[in-house]
Amino acid sequence: MPTAPDTLESARGVIADARVAYVDNDPVVLSHLNARVAKGTPGVTVVAGDVRQVPVILDGVKAGIDLSTPVCLIMGFLLHFFTADAARDLVARYTAALSPGSLLVLSAIHVDTKGADEGFAGYSNAVAPVYNHSAAEFASFLDSLEILPPGVVDARMWCARTGAPDPLERDQYAIVGVARV
Repeated sequence: MPTAPDTLESARGVIADARVAYVDNDPVVLSHLNARVAKGTPGVTVVAGDVRQVPVILDGVKAGIDLSTPVCLIMGFLLHFFTADAARDLVARYTAALSPGSLLVLSAIHVDTKGADEGFAGYSNAVAPVYNHSAAEFASFLDSLEILPPGVVDARMWCARTGAPDPLERDQYAIVGVARV
């Protein structure tokens, strides 16, 4: 956030009265989100907090979303900021709060070059720790959930399913997995 279309706009393209809870700890992102709420956009809940504080975040989300019914949890470009064990634990803790039939969408940055370790180390030293999870490691975050086709893949593979493949070969991409609870 901010981006276009954002999650609410995308969801409402499918379900007209979709509700969305945004969770973030970045003051600039929260400012944009709260401006939207201040404009009276219905169905938007904003939760300011650290995603690692699972009970606090879930309480905030429950103010606008009924977690006793199937929902879609998107953990977008988040898990590369966690070790594999921490990411697995975080995903499991959130998944435990979801009702059967819910969907879980995960994504992270992935780089397949010999300079990747150096790049990740540079970012980690300058900004925040980041981790270059392999596809197998990333798939383990989904544990025993039903991973939906095309599986844990480069995000562009999801576009290919809609007839709009990205033909460019890349060594940096978003790794994505979608699973059903």
